[in-house]
Amino acid sequence: MSAAPHRLASLDALRGCTVAAMLLVNDPGDWSHVYAPLDHAAWNGCTPTDLVFPFFLFMVGVSVALAIVPRREQGAASAPLARAALWRALRIVALGVAINGLAWWLMPGAHLRLPGVLQRIGVCFGAVALFALYARPRAQWAAIATLLLGYWGVLELGGSLQPWFNIVSRTDTAVFGRYVYLIDPATGRGHDPEGLLSTLPALATTLLGLRAGCALRTEKLKPLLLGGLLTLLLGALWSLWLPLNKNLWTPSFVLWCAGWATLALLAFHALIDRRGWPPLGRRLGVNAIAAYAGSELMQILLPALGWSGPLYRTLFARWMTPRFGPYVPSLAYALAFVALWWVIVWALDRRRIYLKL
Repeated sequence: MSAAPHRLASLDALRGCTVAAMLLVNDPGDWSHVYAPLDHAAWNGCTPTDLVFPFFLFMVGVSVALAIVPRREQGAASAPLARAALWRALRIVALGVAINGLAWWLMPGAHLRLPGVLQRIGVCFGAVALFALYARPRAQWAAIATLLLGYWGVLELGGSLQPWFNIVSRTDTAVFGRYVYLIDPATGRGHDPEGLLSTLPALATTLLGLRAGCALRTEKLKPLLLGGLLTLLLGALWSLWLPLNKNLWTPSFVLWCAGWATLALLAFHALIDRRGWPPLGRRLGVNAIAAYAGSELMQILLPALGWSGPLYRTLFARWMTPRFGPYVPSLAYALAFVALWWVIVWALDRRRIYLKL
């Protein structure tokens, strides 16, 4: 098995397109007027928006396969690589907590949230790096199966899968109290889409990315294609008994999203690495965490300064709404937000500035 000689442009491009999708769905001008494909499923189901975060976690696993595994195979000691990975994971988690704390401090009516997107990325990255360094492929596959089947059992033993009453929400309430994303005013129970129990199947998503990345770097493309199609089919079949649900990160949702992510990875690899297509999205991909964290900070500062509403009304809603209705200006604002961050990362890339944690 040979080490990858350089980072794949296709992975940077796919990661960048995923970050662009993250910004697009996280930053509409008016949350009351969002086109259905750009909004999450209310509970069960899967919209294109629901695929975005699983895609990113899947690519975290692919990145581990392309960055950490080759260094170990070239003779680097596992312990220093593990320490570096865990230290990076801790920094990502700390950044997520700090951003949530800033939102609580500056935004009117906000409450402190302890879990979050960056927190889950950090935990999954650190855990999968350890799997890559210390577990053989067979053990990694066994871990994926154990996580998915074990979590399915936990969900079934927990009783209801309905909002607020499922075991995932009950666990988040018990562990984090009111420091979660949502609180039900009727029951006082909390729920967090990036909560504690649902991080277990999210780890399976990242491990599937690790296995896909190992197949990619050894050019096992046909098995990877068949694996992606099979994973997609298994997710669809499993959803007949256990619904696709991002909030609970159900095992059927894990397989469904991993199947699509595998096919997307293969498509980007074929078009960019093999046929030489331009790697659209690469600039966002090489500064992914910086772009996401920076956009989150902007989401906090603009409302805190009282600028977001006037900007939206003046630049978009006031003249677009009478002509096109309320959904077009909301989407236009989101597209402008993505374009702004593309300009920022373009400028960083021109100066070869890559912000890493």
